[in-house]
Amino acid sequence: MDIIVNMSSALCLLLGSFLCLSGGVGIIRFPDFYTRMHAVGVTDTLGAGMILIGLMLQNPEGLVVLKLLLILVMTIFISPVASHALAKAAFRNDLMPLSDSNENKEGTESSIP
Repeated sequence: MDIIVNMSSALCLLLGSFLCLSGGVGIIRFPDFYTRMHAVGVTDTLGAGMILIGLMLQNPEGLVVLKLLLILVMTIFISPVASHALAKAAFRNDLMPLSDSNENKEGTESSIP
């Protein structure tokens, strides 16, 4: 039973680390603010959740699990709300999403034929 818990904990930790790393790559690779924010917002919430679940499995003491569960619930609720508030503030300050029509106005080629 201990081997199963350790393997599932390691799997959760590795998956969470991969999701956080892929969010970091999304910041570099995506073209505009909104797609970058979406990539980081989704992967950060899922990655942090998987890491916290992996940590809960590593240390099954009651108080530690309760603290990690509280952090998990707060992360699940706060991260999407913060991403939405950031996107709404950017849109209200006239930061428009990048689209094909914006690219054509700047004189670059459109990727859609």
